Amino acid sequence: MTAGPLVMGVDLGGTKVRAALGDASGALLAIDEAPTADAGAGLDRQLAALLGRLAAAAGVDPAAVRATAVGGAGVASADGFTLAPNLAHLDGTDVRGALEEALGHAVVLENDVNVAALGELHAGDAGDDFAFVSLGTGIGMGLVLGGRLIRGARGAAGEIGYLPLGADPLDPDNHRRGALEEMVAGETIAQRYEDLTGTAASTRQVFSRAARGDDCAAAVVDGYARWVAAALGAVIAVVDPGRIVLGGGIGLRPELLPRVQTWLARIGHSQVPVVTSALGDRAPLAGAVHLALEATHPQGVPA
Repeated sequence: MTAGPLVMGVDLGGTKVRAALGDASGALLAIDEAPTADAGAGLDRQLAALLGRLAAAAGVDPAAVRATAVGGAGVASADGFTLAPNLAHLDGTDVRGALEEALGHAVVLENDVNVAALGELHAGDAGDDFAFVSLGTGIGMGLVLGGRLIRGARGAAGEIGYLPLGADPLDPDNHRRGALEEMVAGETIAQRYEDLTGTAASTRQVFSRAARGDDCAAAVVDGYARWVAAALGAVIAVVDPGRIVLGGGIGLRPELLPRVQTWLARIGHSQVPVVTSALGDRAPLAGAVHLALEATHPQGVPA
């Protein structure tokens, strides 16, 4: 273990929370996960328990952990998350204050896809100009230009689920999570397959069946890829990133990438490379650890 502070990085999703203990070099010493606590269970108690388990796995004192960074599926404010339909149980709560009291150290909040983009920037091979697009429960983007994370005037840069594509953007029912996200939210894959075949299957099973040659599953995955490509085409037209990196539980599926590339070429955007994350599902944890390390060094993380 390197000398210096220990930190915890947290990837907080709507259904699952993953956490990693990191050292001063950004190395991940231990990883653990649990179903996301509901409103009654308390996120503060859950993260305190995860910290204890991580410290025990790494053989360190939990009191040696100096900061925690939490990437959540929404726009981070000073105290909590907004525009976070998958974390609705945290609406109106002082997330940061509760966590700092429970953990006994500084806590930083950030959008989860921004955190994953930081992971790619500091621990991956995406370069200094890229868009990290996470596909899973929802869709989101972290944008890095010139080696800097772009957050926007209100911290909402990259909320591409609200692009007026896919579902009717004039329908107020589509304003909660966005017109595009209504089309590419993870559960829509399973629902479309059931609508087409009359057979229930999970999203994971649909992708597996597509890989085995199930024509209906392949059609569903291809339709999903078409909407993802439409979103990426909009990003390319506005931002001109050097590359696009796909991540998240669905974005990492090997069956998806070639279909997205094909649809992008068909709409005239084959010039921008699209790849899957080299870090895989560790990108959010690596980014959260880096962000927590920044909190322990006000002048920046030492090189």
